[in-house]
Formats: sequence, C-alpha cells, structure tokens
Amino acid sequence: REIGYCKGIENYSRYFDGRKPGAPPYSLLEFFPDDFLTVIDESHITVSQIRGMYNGDKARKETLIDYGFRLPSALDNRPLQFDEFIERTPQVVYTSATPGEWEITNTLRAFNETKKRVATTHEPFEYSQRGVVELFIRPTGITDPEIQIRGSKGQIENLLVEIKDRVAKKERTLVTTLTKRMSEDLAEYLADQDIKVQYLHSDIDTLERSDILNDLRKGTYDVIVGINLLREGLDLPEVSLVAILDADKEGFLRSESSLIQTMGRAARHMDGKVIMYADTITKSMQRAIDEVDRRRKIQEEYNEKNSITPYSIQKPIRDQMIKRDTTQKAKNYTREKVSIDKPLNVDAKTAIKDLTTQMEEAAKNMEFERAAMLRDKIDDIKKNDS
Repeated sequence: REIGYCKGIENYSRYFDGRKPGAPPYSLLEFFPDDFLTVIDESHITVSQIRGMYNGDKARKETLIDYGFRLPSALDNRPLQFDEFIERTPQVVYTSATPGEWEITNTLRAFNETKKRVATTHEPFEYSQRGVVELFIRPTGITDPEIQIRGSKGQIENLLVEIKDRVAKKERTLVTTLTKRMSEDLAEYLADQDIKVQYLHSDIDTLERSDILNDLRKGTYDVIVGINLLREGLDLPEVSLVAILDADKEGFLRSESSLIQTMGRAARHMDGKVIMYADTITKSMQRAIDEVDRRRKIQEEYNEKNSITPYSIQKPIRDQMIKRDTTQKAKNYTREKVSIDKPLNVDAKTAIKDLTTQMEEAAKNMEFERAAMLRDKIDDIKKNDS
C-alpha cells in the first residue's frame, strides 16, 4: 500500500476536533476559569489587531485554496473572529493613553448593563467612574510636556539651536518627519553640523533598533530622526525634546492619537518639551494639545496639593541581548544574493562543504531564511549522492 503524508496537518484540525464547518477553533481561552480577567494593553492598537487577524488569515488561505494548495477545510484552522473573542472574554480591562472610540463605547455599554443587573441583585458597585478610570499621576510627579507651536519657515535652523541646547545639557532629542527622504536629508544635515545623529528607518530590525535606542541613552547619539517614533511604551528618560515637523499635515501620523503618543515620548523627563512646526493648527493638533494641557493641569494641581517635587525616571540601560557582527563585510553580505545552486564540475563533497560554509555565515549574520534554504539544498545533494 502507498503511505501519504501531509505538510501542515494542523490546517485540517477540524477533522481531529470533530468540529462542524465554520465552527470556531479551540484556544487557550477554553482552559481559563469562568471568572478570569483579560487585560488588553495599548488597546487602541491591540483591539484593531485582534479584529484584523481573522480577515488576514482568511484572505491568505483563500488564495491557497483557489490554486489547490490547501483544502477548503483549512479555513477552519483560524484565529477567532472578533465577536468570538469578545464572547470568550467577559471581563476586560483596556489600558491606553489614547483609547479608541470602540473601547470607550463598549466599556460604557458594559457599565450600564452591570448597573441594571446590580439594581436587582443589590451587589456592591461603584457608580462614580462609569467604567472609565483616568490615571494621569506618575510616581515621579512628572507632568505631561510643555507644547510650543512654531512656524515652518526656518524650522531646521531653529531645530538645530534647540538640539545644541539639549546637547550642552547632556539631554537627548527625538525628531519625527513625514517622509523617508526628509528624514535622510535632515539626518545628513545634522551630521554635517557635528551632531551625533542616527536615522531610525523601517529597514532596521527589532534587535538593531533596541541597540540604537540604548546608544541614544548612553550618549553615542544625541538625536534620533525617524518617521514613526510614536511607539507605545518607548521609555527614554534622557529625552527632553520631541520635535514634530509638518505637524499640520493631517493623516495617520499626525492624527490626534498619534500626536498624543508622540508627545508622550517627552513625558519621561522633568524638563520635557514638545515643539510642533506648523503654519496652521489643525483640528487634530488642537484636540491633542487640549488633551495634553488638560492632563498637565490635573498633574500640576495634584503635585501642588501633595507637595510633590517631580524627578526624572531612573532606568538602567540594558546590555545588548545578542552580540551582532556590524562590520562592513557583514553588512555587505546581507545584501548579496546567496547562491544555492551546486557549482558545475564540483563533486558533491566539495559542494556540501562550500554550501555549509555559506549556511553558517548566513546564520551568523542572522539571515535565517537564507540559512534554511542552504540547509535544504545540502540535504538534496546528500540524498541525490547517496
């Protein structure tokens, strides 16, 4: 008899689980007790990601099914749909500096439903916050940063003066632009002015990005220029200035939420300041400024009432997680196309030795996909030669 095998057998888990077509898959949520609590951090991003996982998985698999690479039942090995996830997480805490409309609406709805229930069951229930709790007070007493708006005319020269002032105080600066070209040009200009600057772009991988941010904290760089520096949870206590160029260009990177997140990068330093370079004040800018000013007022009043003197965060600088080869040879190697063809007129033993050297070099430079391709080629040569 012929014995077949199937790669990716997990795609057909419905047959093993005994589920009906279209039924949701089992997940780790099935193992939790009925009263477990779910905490969704940075919910303004995470909720959208949860919502999009099912659609992304479906779109990818439908293409594979249409061309015969998967059976239709592969669609049932999938992430939970958003409604299915919500059904399985009855108690949720959403945490975010900029919560989205959905989180707030859903929280108020759940609050009102609970309020109606406890009216008949007489359970203890706190009515004051309506399900939304604002936490603006930091243990360090640091307030949200001061915001200034300056015109775009002469903005680079003005920015250079501000940066030099921070350099003299051994403080750091983040500059966010809207385009890759502008980031590159600005980084080059600052370097020409003897500013220790690094351009943080999308091609930089996660580990190298962490190293660059640590180098900023150490003083290897005084300035980082980038397009998207609004990363949630980016704690850089040494940063006292965040400069936002083209702040009046409406769009995702200049939306109310993005502006608040970006300005928050200056909220780890007691002298934190934000400068928006803009010729007009957009609705997003005004809403973001109003919200930051509102929070700052609450923080200042609390500090005064409780005799709190703000102090900057004391945060250790982590060592490199992985020692990386950053020589020019390694950088050039990652740009080269790795040949996985067996050289002509070369015996199998020599070819395997050469490809093994390439594979080890690829792994050393963290080119794991290329290393895997080379490994597979080596296996093929060994099978054909045996």
